[in-house]
Amino acid sequence: MIVGYTALCALQGITLQKLEITTEGDIDLRGFFGLDPAIAAGFRELNTRVVIAGDGTKEQFRKIHELLLATSPNFYNVSRAVPVAPTLIIE
Repeated sequence: MIVGYTALCALQGITLQKLEITTEGDIDLRGFFGLDPAIAAGFRELNTRVVIAGDGTKEQFRKIHELLLATSPNFYNVSRAVPVAPTLIIE
């Protein structure tokens, strides 16, 4: 997502001075370690915080944020159920 924000700002002629993305979530480790099959192994919710600064206006940054959320493959894959086809290769 950092690449997306950087590219979208560059396309608008905006120079970034700061860009931080942090993601936090709660996970019940009983599911992660397989101790309780009734507990999901993943996060219940992820909270993402974007801190951005540069020579763009607040409105420009809001539009870039909306466009990023609409076009980012990473955001898409994390925010929606995406089929995964795991393959195990043992050598």
